[in-house]
Amino acid sequence: MPHPATGPDQATGPDQATGQADGSARWQALGTLVHLVVTDPSCLNEARHLLAADLEQVDVACSRFRADSEIRALRTAHGRPVRVSPLLAEAIAVALRAARLTDGDVDPTVGAAMSAVGYDRDFERVPRIGPPLVVTTRNVPGWREVHLEGRSLTMPEGVQLDLGATAKAWAADRSAARISSRLGCGVLVSLGGDIAVAGPAPRIPKTPRIPKTPEIPEGGWRVRVQDVTGAPEDPPDGPYALVAIRAGGLATSSTAARRWQRGGDVLHHILDPRTGRPAEPVWRIVSVAADSCADANAASTAAIIRGRDALGWLARLGLPSRLVDATGVVFTVAGWPGEPAPVQSEIAQK
Repeated sequence: MPHPATGPDQATGPDQATGQADGSARWQALGTLVHLVVTDPSCLNEARHLLAADLEQVDVACSRFRADSEIRALRTAHGRPVRVSPLLAEAIAVALRAARLTDGDVDPTVGAAMSAVGYDRDFERVPRIGPPLVVTTRNVPGWREVHLEGRSLTMPEGVQLDLGATAKAWAADRSAARISSRLGCGVLVSLGGDIAVAGPAPRIPKTPRIPKTPEIPEGGWRVRVQDVTGAPEDPPDGPYALVAIRAGGLATSSTAARRWQRGGDVLHHILDPRTGRPAEPVWRIVSVAADSCADANAASTAAIIRGRDALGWLARLGLPSRLVDATGVVFTVAGWPGEPAPVQSEIAQK
């Protein structure tokens, strides 16, 4: 089965040994590569229909780039309470939970700051090189100013929400659970390398894995995590980890993928909400396994922002993690397996 690491922000995806080729599908949505895998190939067509419909609904609700999206309409609320759809309410609740769990490192109120650094449209349309841009330290309104009670949302005038740090991972969790419940098969959903799994996992040959508890039996969804994004048919370029997950999610955040240049400044899409500027690129890539893809994504994003302090923070949380610094040195914490030797038989398509 092809490895789906072709999106601009993707260096994580299912290994080719995870399942049969006719049990998987790939396409573009939410500005990234979607990879769906099911354990029962007869379920694939219906699973793809369900996932495509889910992602279209999420895009209409949460995209800050669509003029007709629900989240864009919030800019005219002028500080008044607004009743939002159940879907957007859930997405915002996930973002606020991520902010709370990361002590504000992952903050959904960075929308205006994100536009100020040049990320104001779908990434494929962002010019990679442009004239100098004045990027100054600016105050981000702060997630505590956003109040959600049921479907009633209140936030200060001028706040622009950006759910990009959480919505994609939440969408993967949501769709994987829905497909598995509806069709009764095992499901893996990868959105730009943020992976959620649900239902019965496939059996695979013995391989390094990320156990939550020692008694987890061998098998699961085999995933290759690597440092450099490339074409699916290519072998890994540089260090990589081959792991297996049976439940929850795995997410990767990177300062090396979604990048653009303005004058002499190289910018990326992970902002430190305390400054409104791109986080210092201490880590080139961070991958985290957790009980959900949303939690894994929040942790991997926060780790980028925390820099070296992320090592101790992730270890205290007990989240298996792999971090690669700007020089290429690999660090692992909380039970993430050691790097395997590059045995040809284990190399997934990339």
